[in-house]
Amino acid sequence: MQPLNRKLLRDLWHVRGLVIAVALVISAGIATFVMSLSTLRALEETRDVYYERYRFADVFGFAKRAPERLVPRLADIPGIKTVDTRIVRDVTLDIAGFDEPVIGRLVSIPETGRIRLNNILIRQGRSVTRGRPDEAVISEAFAEAHRLQPGDRFHATINGKKRHLDIVGVALSPEYVYSIAPGAMMPDDKRYGIIWMGREALAAAFDMDGAFNDLAVSLLRNASPETVTRQIDVLLDPYGGTGAYLRKDQTSNWFLSSEIEQLGTMATLMPSIFLSVSAFLLNMVVSRLIATEREQIGLLKAFGYTDAAIGWHYSKFVLAMVAFGVLLGCAGGAWLGNLLTQMYTQFYRFPYLYFRLDTAVFAGAVSISLIAALIGSAGAVRRATALSPAQAMAPPAPTSYHRGFLHRLRFLGALDQPTRMILRHILRWPMRAALSVTGIALAFSVLLSSMYWIDAINRIVDVQYSQVQRDDLNVSLTDPQPTRILHELARLPGVVAVEPYRAVPVRLRHGQYSRREALTGLPTTPELGRVLDENDAPVTLPPEGLLLSDKLAKLLRAKAGDTITVEVLEGRRPVREVPVAAIFTTYLGTPAYMRLDALNRMMREAPSVSGARLLADPKQQQKLDAALKDLPKVASVSRREAAIAAFRNTLGETMFIMVGFYIMFSCFLAFGVVYNSVRISLSERGRELASLRVLGLTRFEISYILLGELAALTFLALPAGCAFGYALCRFMSSIFETELYRIPFYIERDSFGIAAAVIIGAVVVSGLFVRRRIDTLDLIAVLKTRE
Repeated sequence: MQPLNRKLLRDLWHVRGLVIAVALVISAGIATFVMSLSTLRALEETRDVYYERYRFADVFGFAKRAPERLVPRLADIPGIKTVDTRIVRDVTLDIAGFDEPVIGRLVSIPETGRIRLNNILIRQGRSVTRGRPDEAVISEAFAEAHRLQPGDRFHATINGKKRHLDIVGVALSPEYVYSIAPGAMMPDDKRYGIIWMGREALAAAFDMDGAFNDLAVSLLRNASPETVTRQIDVLLDPYGGTGAYLRKDQTSNWFLSSEIEQLGTMATLMPSIFLSVSAFLLNMVVSRLIATEREQIGLLKAFGYTDAAIGWHYSKFVLAMVAFGVLLGCAGGAWLGNLLTQMYTQFYRFPYLYFRLDTAVFAGAVSISLIAALIGSAGAVRRATALSPAQAMAPPAPTSYHRGFLHRLRFLGALDQPTRMILRHILRWPMRAALSVTGIALAFSVLLSSMYWIDAINRIVDVQYSQVQRDDLNVSLTDPQPTRILHELARLPGVVAVEPYRAVPVRLRHGQYSRREALTGLPTTPELGRVLDENDAPVTLPPEGLLLSDKLAKLLRAKAGDTITVEVLEGRRPVREVPVAAIFTTYLGTPAYMRLDALNRMMREAPSVSGARLLADPKQQQKLDAALKDLPKVASVSRREAAIAAFRNTLGETMFIMVGFYIMFSCFLAFGVVYNSVRISLSERGRELASLRVLGLTRFEISYILLGELAALTFLALPAGCAFGYALCRFMSSIFETELYRIPFYIERDSFGIAAAVIIGAVVVSGLFVRRRIDTLDLIAVLKTRE
């Protein structure tokens, strides 16, 4: 083995603690990068493969009652590959042991032959058979929520008649990865489930022989989706069609895609932040570490080694440290990525996992770390090799200490000598101190930005479900009803207040931009379902005009005062030009509002409502639930408490899974940063500290000088970290937005305190490690060597 290689191994072993700490910082950045991007790509590929294998439709349509003879004309539309017609209806269910109203969506499947589109995967039991109209297959999420399995039975009110249904199977479907009830914003598997029944059974129950009310279509590769939807609308309009829509607007896929998009933004930005901070800290540590090798470099040059050989030697020293971190980070990131993907696969109920390691992800993470390490070492090696052997072997010139402005401060005289030494050292090496402060502050900001997500989710819940939605129940009706239904609801047991609304499917157009949305009519001053401005103050609805959410206005490129074309997709299907009265702020969805009486006038209909928000006495909840079950006009019922739980169990949980890993890596990063800082400082000041011990200072005083400086730098870093973290969180809130939800800029004071506590804890633990090393210093050996 060559002498330089032996020296390399000895040096790595000598600073093994520092090597491990550097590797910890590198591995945290690389593992975050590999884990996040691998998980994201696995989820996207798993979703795409699932959709393809189970023939998820490209276009969907709905009609009141369309004849089957329309199918050949639909199939003749250019670009259509497959047409599948179905019968779909929402009914009220009665589940044993669950008192609240439950809504089930009945979806027809053929008793014989295969399902053409939106195929189901039987997880338990079997599919329905011909001649047994009471057999049903239920969705897996609904089955698990109520602990149902094949062989169990429940009751459903179908077309006004209560009948029992026998569960013969439990299934998954790409069409219902998320099952969201009409009028709801979040899935609630306890109160809404998917039930597949035989086509003949549903046709007989709803008088739909030779007819359908739901359409699924797949397209050829080169088809024009917009042209196909327009031609489908022409054919379905006479039969009560409400407008065909593409897969991207299908509720479950829209919800799932929005979540994956948000995870994608998080998986791109957060690892980039981790890697950037890791690269900066690696640069700082390596450059200071190489600087401590000044005498060794001079000795190597004296023995005839060239600058290139010395430079390559220290490059290998850096690469060895980095390689350990890279291997640890890649292995940990791949393992955690697979684990995280499995967690998301179970959460999203994908039938299988499609996870593979992408070499491009590893190459990107490794390249960034290696480049940062080599850049960090290049400057220090270049400065050291530029000296002649005699200059390099000589110790650096002692720092010039002189009386400065500190000596003119009166309080300085009250400080003891070690404390004055700490202050003087910080001021004599301002750049070194600034880099240490910056490193600790960056670690603080990364930790704060990871915890920020928890505060943001809690903020969304508080605003949406405490300030906006202040009702106890949201009752959605099967069809628009005259306003007298409100009196019927008000007479139900325990109802204290009733607030109506009308939801109408519309297509909003502004120039070349269009959106399919639900336009909701509200009272002038809603109290149970309020609209808030950017200051969380309630908005009074104007007599005319639209109120657009800020995200919807952004998608339509519209602002207050612009005119929007409103195409109603039900009833008489009027088309109106309506001005935008105001833009309001919301964190969930892309709602649009209008005053209820103005909406009814636009519809050219008598005053009617499609639902109501109820304020109820909790003591009479059981009686109210029973009464709502018996109302045939009720399509769905959602409770505010259940909506909060559903939100936390869907959006909150998907984010918290990944955020939990980010917080863990942030803690590793914080410890690595602090330990590296104090360990490098010990290497740089080893001779000085040993000299002070020889001169009579105690071990406690020596430890105080070194660790007191670390404490002072940490004290300076905490306010800087708060500022960095504040700015980073504000930046993140500005880019993290999807159609489903936006992340507000909101940080709890506790988060600052927790981040500070973690940093201080890292300082204490690092100090204990370094204190042990100080206590075991061999004074004679230290005075003879570079340390």
